Amino acid sequence: MGSHQTIPYAGILLAAVTFFALLILGVDVGIAIAVLVVWIATLFLASGKPPEVPAAVVERPLSADSLRDLIEHSSVPLLVTDKNTVAIANRAARRMMGQHILGQDARVAFRQPEAISLFNEDRDGQAIVRGLVRRQDIWQVNRHAIDSNRAVIELINQSAEADISRAHTDFVANASHELRTPLASILGYVETLRESGDSLDSPTSQKFLGTIEREGQRLQSLISDLMSLSRVEAEKHDLPDQRLELLPLVERAARDAAGPDRLERLELDLGDVPSVRGDQQQLEQVVRNLVDNALKYGAVDSPVKVRLDVSANSEARLTVTDQGDGIAPEQVPLLTRRFYRTDPGRSRASGGTGLGLAIVKHIVERHRGRLDIQSQLGVGTSVTIRLPEFALG
Repeated sequence: MGSHQTIPYAGILLAAVTFFALLILGVDVGIAIAVLVVWIATLFLASGKPPEVPAAVVERPLSADSLRDLIEHSSVPLLVTDKNTVAIANRAARRMMGQHILGQDARVAFRQPEAISLFNEDRDGQAIVRGLVRRQDIWQVNRHAIDSNRAVIELINQSAEADISRAHTDFVANASHELRTPLASILGYVETLRESGDSLDSPTSQKFLGTIEREGQRLQSLISDLMSLSRVEAEKHDLPDQRLELLPLVERAARDAAGPDRLERLELDLGDVPSVRGDQQQLEQVVRNLVDNALKYGAVDSPVKVRLDVSANSEARLTVTDQGDGIAPEQVPLLTRRFYRTDPGRSRASGGTGLGLAIVKHIVERHRGRLDIQSQLGVGTSVTIRLPEFALG
């Protein structure tokens, strides 16, 4: 459709009068004509209307179908409410809250007072809702108004962040407790020795000094394990790039863990296995931890078997088996937790820190391997490590 333009007659007349006036005054004809042309052209440009905006470009409100198509495949649960009734729910939201959410009042669906107050107010905002799907869930609910009636509700799962924060808090609390226990013992005995002066006999003094030394060594082991765990966690996403032969590594580390006092209990069955991609220091630590645990918690007069072979999937497989009291089935999944002990008194008496299997787990994960623990009460425990064969690239 063409645009209409008004002809500026008054301006043209004025331009013509000016043209003749310039001729009478003796101005060159060419200059007078140029002034006339420019003047008239300017008049026409000034009187023109701006171009019309095509109908397709005019902003229109989003339809329900457009909104549905826009949010359907988002991995974040999204809802569209119309006067607080759920009009649209994308696939992620339906999977999380069920098909019945469509047509339901959002205030009924979310139940929590914080969310209800968010929906009752006609504004953008956010609220934290607990137990929306599962009891321990924590969700952030964001409301974004589209117009006076409709709003987009965005659900962001914050459960993982809360779990990490809780785990860090528990770790600090447990570490503080574990460090405080030997420190309290050391300080108590030192204070007793200082106050007693020469009144303590030599055997008693030696007993106290022996306790101080033992608790100091326990404290040193705990700090060493905490540092090891910290390093392993910092490197857990970095795949090792060193090519290692496991047979000599396992034999050396197992004998080191046993030491001369427990070497006769060690039974080695080491076969030739594929080389693996690994960190030598960390894998030696895995073997030492597993063998030391088996020797500590296995029966004193029973052997500890260390077997190295190839799994059905061509993985290098290390198995350490003891003949101890065994572990109850419900406790097995908890063994790799930091500071978890099935028998705290026995573990501390033997010098355990409660971090050995947690370190093993993180090292195995860094090496893209698998850790399996099987145990039977009255029979013993078997820990198996599987590591993938070394591959280029």
